[in-house]
Amino acid sequence: MLSIRLLPLLCLLSLSSFSISQDRQAPVVPKTCSVTKPANQPFAQPPSYPAKPSRGQFWFGTDRLWTALPETGAWIGLGHYTPSDPTFRQKLAFWRQGYDPHAEPRPNLIVNGRRIDSPAGPLQTDGKGNGSWTKDDQFIMAGINFPTIGCWQITAHYEDDELTFVVWVGQR
Repeated sequence: MLSIRLLPLLCLLSLSSFSISQDRQAPVVPKTCSVTKPANQPFAQPPSYPAKPSRGQFWFGTDRLWTALPETGAWIGLGHYTPSDPTFRQKLAFWRQGYDPHAEPRPNLIVNGRRIDSPAGPLQTDGKGNGSWTKDDQFIMAGINFPTIGCWQITAHYEDDELTFVVWVGQR
Protein backbone atom coordinates (compact mmCIF):
# COMPACT_ATOMS: atom_id res chain seq x y z
CA MET A 1 0.00 0.00 0.00
CA LEU A 2 2.79 2.38 0.87
CA SER A 3 4.53 1.79 -2.47
CA ILE A 4 1.36 2.78 -4.38
CA ARG A 5 1.25 6.10 -2.49
CA LEU A 6 4.90 6.80 -3.23
CA LEU A 7 4.61 6.16 -6.96
CA PRO A 8 3.21 9.63 -7.85
CA LEU A 9 5.90 11.27 -5.73
CA LEU A 10 8.65 9.28 -7.46
CA CYS A 11 7.26 10.23 -10.87
CA LEU A 12 7.20 13.90 -9.89
CA LEU A 13 10.77 13.75 -8.60
CA SER A 14 12.03 12.07 -11.75
CA LEU A 15 10.36 14.72 -13.93
CA SER A 16 11.90 17.49 -11.82
CA SER A 17 15.38 16.04 -12.17
CA PHE A 18 14.82 15.58 -15.91
CA SER A 19 13.83 19.24 -16.31
CA ILE A 20 16.81 20.39 -14.22
CA SER A 21 19.20 18.33 -16.34
CA GLN A 22 17.62 19.78 -19.50
CA ASP A 23 18.31 23.34 -18.27
CA ARG A 24 21.98 22.54 -17.65
CA GLN A 25 22.64 21.28 -21.14
CA ALA A 26 24.60 23.63 -23.36
CA PRO A 27 22.55 25.09 -26.19
CA VAL A 28 23.01 23.45 -29.54
CA VAL A 29 24.30 25.91 -32.13
CA PRO A 30 24.02 24.61 -35.69
CA LYS A 31 27.36 24.00 -37.41
CA THR A 32 26.22 26.39 -40.13
CA CYS A 33 26.30 29.31 -37.66
CA SER A 34 29.89 30.44 -37.02
CA VAL A 35 29.26 32.13 -33.68
CA THR A 36 31.89 34.37 -32.12
CA LYS A 37 33.94 32.41 -29.59
CA PRO A 38 36.65 33.47 -27.12
CA ALA A 39 39.96 34.05 -28.86
CA ASN A 40 43.16 32.22 -27.93
CA GLN A 41 44.36 35.56 -26.59
CA PRO A 42 41.11 37.12 -25.36
CA PHE A 43 40.61 40.84 -24.99
CA ALA A 44 41.68 42.04 -21.56
CA GLN A 45 39.67 45.05 -20.45
CA PRO A 46 41.48 48.07 -18.98
CA PRO A 47 42.33 47.71 -15.26
CA SER A 48 39.66 50.13 -14.02
CA TYR A 49 36.86 47.87 -15.35
CA PRO A 50 35.54 44.55 -14.02
CA ALA A 51 38.16 41.83 -14.44
CA LYS A 52 35.65 39.26 -15.67
CA PRO A 53 32.16 39.47 -17.11
CA SER A 54 29.26 37.52 -15.65
CA ARG A 55 29.59 33.74 -15.40
CA GLY A 56 29.35 32.01 -18.78
CA GLN A 57 30.47 35.08 -20.74
CA PHE A 58 33.71 36.44 -22.18
CA TRP A 59 34.92 39.91 -23.10
CA PHE A 60 34.98 40.66 -26.82
CA GLY A 61 36.29 43.79 -28.56
CA THR A 62 38.96 46.42 -27.93
CA ASP A 63 39.45 49.14 -25.32
CA ARG A 64 37.60 51.47 -27.71
CA LEU A 65 34.44 49.30 -27.68
CA TRP A 66 33.74 45.93 -26.08
CA THR A 67 30.90 43.75 -24.83
CA ALA A 68 30.32 40.47 -23.00
CA LEU A 69 29.23 37.55 -25.17
CA PRO A 70 28.00 34.08 -24.20
CA GLU A 71 30.71 31.41 -24.15
CA THR A 72 28.27 29.06 -25.89
CA GLY A 73 27.69 31.58 -28.67
CA ALA A 74 23.93 31.38 -28.06
CA TRP A 75 21.16 33.38 -26.47
CA ILE A 76 18.46 30.82 -25.74
CA GLY A 77 14.94 31.45 -24.48
CA LEU A 78 14.84 35.22 -24.84
CA GLY A 79 11.60 36.80 -23.74
CA HIS A 80 9.28 39.27 -25.41
CA TYR A 81 9.32 42.98 -24.50
CA THR A 82 5.55 43.02 -24.09
CA PRO A 83 2.98 40.19 -24.21
CA SER A 84 1.88 41.23 -27.72
CA ASP A 85 5.45 41.64 -29.06
CA PRO A 86 6.46 38.72 -31.35
CA THR A 87 10.19 39.59 -31.29
CA PHE A 88 12.86 38.13 -29.01
CA ARG A 89 14.36 40.78 -26.68
CA GLN A 90 17.94 41.08 -25.46
CA LYS A 91 19.64 43.87 -23.55
CA LEU A 92 23.30 44.22 -24.33
CA ALA A 93 25.91 46.28 -22.47
CA PHE A 94 28.86 47.92 -24.22
CA TRP A 95 31.91 49.44 -22.60
CA ARG A 96 34.43 52.01 -23.78
CA GLN A 97 37.49 53.16 -21.88
CA GLY A 98 36.79 56.59 -20.42
CA TYR A 99 33.06 56.59 -21.18
CA ASP A 100 31.10 58.74 -18.70
CA PRO A 101 27.30 58.22 -18.68
CA HIS A 102 26.80 61.44 -16.69
CA ALA A 103 28.53 63.51 -19.38
CA GLU A 104 26.93 61.57 -22.26
CA PRO A 105 23.62 60.03 -21.08
CA ARG A 106 22.40 59.33 -24.63
CA PRO A 107 25.53 58.16 -26.47
CA ASN A 108 25.43 57.76 -30.21
CA LEU A 109 25.76 53.97 -30.09
CA ILE A 110 23.98 52.44 -33.06
CA VAL A 111 23.36 48.69 -33.17
CA ASN A 112 22.15 46.89 -36.26
CA GLY A 113 22.05 43.31 -37.36
CA ARG A 114 21.03 40.87 -39.99
CA ARG A 115 20.15 37.21 -40.00
CA ILE A 116 22.83 35.39 -41.97
CA ASP A 117 21.40 31.87 -42.24
CA SER A 118 18.00 32.69 -43.74
CA PRO A 119 15.98 35.69 -44.91
CA ALA A 120 14.44 37.72 -42.07
CA GLY A 121 13.33 41.22 -41.27
CA PRO A 122 15.90 43.60 -39.80
CA LEU A 123 16.97 43.65 -36.19
CA GLN A 124 15.00 46.25 -34.24
CA THR A 125 16.57 48.46 -31.57
CA ASP A 126 15.64 51.11 -29.04
CA GLY A 127 17.65 53.63 -31.08
CA LYS A 128 20.75 55.16 -29.54
CA GLY A 129 22.17 53.50 -26.47
CA ASN A 130 21.54 54.67 -22.93
CA GLY A 131 24.25 55.69 -20.52
CA SER A 132 24.11 53.40 -17.51
CA TRP A 133 26.10 52.81 -14.35
CA THR A 134 26.37 50.85 -11.15
CA LYS A 135 28.39 51.65 -8.05
CA ASP A 136 31.46 50.08 -9.68
CA ASP A 137 30.89 50.33 -13.42
CA GLN A 138 29.89 52.64 -16.30
CA PHE A 139 28.57 51.34 -19.62
CA ILE A 140 26.18 51.85 -22.53
CA MET A 141 23.03 49.73 -22.58
CA ALA A 142 21.29 48.82 -25.83
CA GLY A 143 17.96 47.05 -26.24
CA ILE A 144 17.67 44.84 -29.33
CA ASN A 145 14.77 42.79 -30.68
CA PHE A 146 15.23 39.83 -33.02
CA PRO A 147 12.26 39.22 -35.35
CA THR A 148 13.14 35.49 -35.60
CA ILE A 149 15.38 32.90 -34.06
CA GLY A 150 18.47 32.00 -36.09
CA CYS A 151 22.06 33.03 -36.77
CA TRP A 152 22.55 36.79 -36.39
CA GLN A 153 25.46 39.07 -37.22
CA ILE A 154 25.36 42.15 -34.99
CA THR A 155 27.36 45.32 -35.48
CA ALA A 156 27.66 48.16 -32.98
CA HIS A 157 28.92 51.60 -34.07
CA TYR A 158 30.12 54.24 -31.64
CA GLU A 159 31.93 57.31 -32.96
CA ASP A 160 34.66 55.91 -35.27
CA ASP A 161 34.64 52.43 -33.75
CA GLU A 162 32.82 49.31 -34.85
CA LEU A 163 32.35 45.92 -33.21
CA THR A 164 30.89 42.94 -35.11
CA PHE A 165 30.03 39.49 -33.77
CA VAL A 166 27.77 36.51 -34.54
CA VAL A 167 25.33 34.85 -32.11
CA TRP A 168 22.72 32.12 -32.34
CA VAL A 169 19.28 33.16 -31.09
CA GLY A 170 17.28 30.07 -30.19
CA GLN A 171 14.35 28.71 -28.27
CA ARG A 172 14.35 26.29 -25.34
